[in-house]
Amino acid sequence: MRGRRSGRRTRPWVWQRVRVPTVDVDLALVGGGGAGSLVLAALARRGVRGLRVAVIDPVQRRGADRTWAFWGRPDDGLDPLLTASWSQVEVTTPERHRVLDLAPLRYAMLRSAPVYDRAARAERRLGAVRVGAPAEAVEDDGDRVTVHAGGSTLRAAWVLDSRPRPPRRAGRTNWLQHFRGWWLEADRPLFDPGRAVLMDFRTPQPDRGVSFGYVLPVNDRYALVEYTEFTPGLLTDAGYDAALAAYRDRLGLDPARLRVREVENGVIPMTDGPFDPRPSPRVVRLGTGGGATRPSTGFTFAAMHRQAGQIAAALAAGRAPVPAPAYPRRHRWLDAVALRALDRGPLAGPDFFDRLFDRNPTDRVLRFLDGTTSPAEEAALMGTTRLAPMLAATAGDAAARLRDRLLPWRRPTAGQIPPPVTGAPRHLQPDE
Repeated sequence: MRGRRSGRRTRPWVWQRVRVPTVDVDLALVGGGGAGSLVLAALARRGVRGLRVAVIDPVQRRGADRTWAFWGRPDDGLDPLLTASWSQVEVTTPERHRVLDLAPLRYAMLRSAPVYDRAARAERRLGAVRVGAPAEAVEDDGDRVTVHAGGSTLRAAWVLDSRPRPPRRAGRTNWLQHFRGWWLEADRPLFDPGRAVLMDFRTPQPDRGVSFGYVLPVNDRYALVEYTEFTPGLLTDAGYDAALAAYRDRLGLDPARLRVREVENGVIPMTDGPFDPRPSPRVVRLGTGGGATRPSTGFTFAAMHRQAGQIAAALAAGRAPVPAPAYPRRHRWLDAVALRALDRGPLAGPDFFDRLFDRNPTDRVLRFLDGTTSPAEEAALMGTTRLAPMLAATAGDAAARLRDRLLPWRRPTAGQIPPPVTGAPRHLQPDE
């Protein structure tokens, strides 16, 4: 559930490194991907002027190197950028097929190219300094932050760091959301552009974890078809291709009528390990490294977009660019319990999501997945899940938290998030 999630192609555009003299700025963006681009665009949308900005990133972001999907309302400032959006989605289990009307929300797909283009225009409007090198050191003395990058030195009042980071410590449950998607072009109308397939649980379920497919159609001949797992480990390159081919066949799509135009791969952490959004007084982390990924679902984009707007509003008002937490503390606890129940059983992922959608208003479920529900709504949602496994997971989570307090030296250290498995899809082309 991509950004829900972010998919990446294997060859990013590499930007030539540029050496600049030591400069003082008000705001330095370390990392110019999705989170940094959304901040730049929000600054331009707010009409912020007189702000000295630097962007530090070894890669010049451009093109469709990833895809985000997210819930939202129309006219949220993103409509001109969207690749597609849907007012209906399908959720399918082996037992039933459900079509959900999303009003007043909609499900939307956004490819990265227009986001990067909007950010580039904002950079030019702001007169931002661009350093085409990785940040080698970020040193915060409490008054200013010094960033060393490619032989250049910048001093900033504030740093927004969106580089990938592992959690501060390992969680009690540590899964990965990993996926591969094919952008399929058909030689005749095959897809329904009016509906997205949100979750199709008819895929073979792993021994430990959850799997599903989904379909995001751009038009009747072009769609992203994807296979996703929530499990502790990754598949092999051949394993992803086999799972995707099996899901394509289950959908009744004839490979002789299809061409794989692009392949997307990704890995997103699903962990109750804490990320550190404020590692020092004047450094703020954004994106997954700052806790913007919802642990139980993998949704990320909506939180990044919210936080970008909060940062721009704060700077426009002369305040510190520190956004609200991506999710309330109670949501992080609910995620920890849900992950524990799914990991240790006997809660089954397809049944968990099926009951949520079957026994609650659709917009409440969607807002819960996005992290914007109230405590009363969350209590109602949890009341529709299977009671015994959730109570067992709640007790187990409480016991694990107590053990960690009493025996902190037994906590495992957090590992790095593995890169996605990639491979060349030439053997998938039926006309070659």
